[in-house]
Amino acid sequence: MKYGLGGINLLGYAHPEPLRRLLIAAEAAGFESAWAAEHVVIPREGARVTSDYSPQRIPADTPFLDPLIALSYAAACTDRLRLATGLIVLPEHNPVLLAKQLASLDVLCNGRLIFGYGVGYVEPEMQAAGVPMSSRGARADEYLAAMMALWREPADDFDGHFVHFEGVDAWPKPIRSRPEIVVGGHSVAALRRAALLADGWYGWRLDLEDAERLLINLREAERKHRVADRPLEVSISPRRPVDLQTAERFAALGVDRLVLLPRNYGDIESAIASMPTS
Repeated sequence: MKYGLGGINLLGYAHPEPLRRLLIAAEAAGFESAWAAEHVVIPREGARVTSDYSPQRIPADTPFLDPLIALSYAAACTDRLRLATGLIVLPEHNPVLLAKQLASLDVLCNGRLIFGYGVGYVEPEMQAAGVPMSSRGARADEYLAAMMALWREPADDFDGHFVHFEGVDAWPKPIRSRPEIVVGGHSVAALRRAALLADGWYGWRLDLEDAERLLINLREAERKHRVADRPLEVSISPRRPVDLQTAERFAALGVDRLVLLPRNYGDIESAIASMPTS
């Protein structure tokens, strides 16, 4: 089982010194990866909306660093930690600019980047970014295809419904042709998207029962849609703190990585102690 540390870019860690200390301590403790989430803006009434995620309420005044900037800082503070966006809301970004940013970050962290993305679920956030909710899935699929075209050597021209470019190139390229790609989301469409396009799938705030149900659906999506010859790597953020026995039960379900959330934001010792040990 791999252990990632999630939520490194918000609340008590949205400041340089606490974040630096957290990252150094996480790497020393044996965490495999650090995950930075994204909400560009948060509704004043809180981001509790109907979605395939468990309802949650995020106060609008929550300090929330941009994940790419936070991970760039993390790249300078660490040597071994994988650095993951968990998750970028892809439809809210210009894909040409994002492809450049991700490639630059991948170079600066020497290929440690994991690009995790979802299609989004907070409508006021989408409206603020100028993206219709109705087209977010189609946009995400096309944006990823456009980014992949720019990462090729040389870049391919691209002519889509939302994105068009020709006769251009962008350097640097990612270290290994492209970053590792992880798709998040619990809907049928999200599982299909992961099976078709990604190296891994990320489930958010799941208990064992929910994880088991979604993994059955994920494996069915792989049987129907997956072309790659290796199965999806499964990452999950558990809903509650886990002990070693619970981690082993997640592993028995086919979970490869647990992305653990700090029990007390700002308390570095508590965050590090969240990793189950034998």
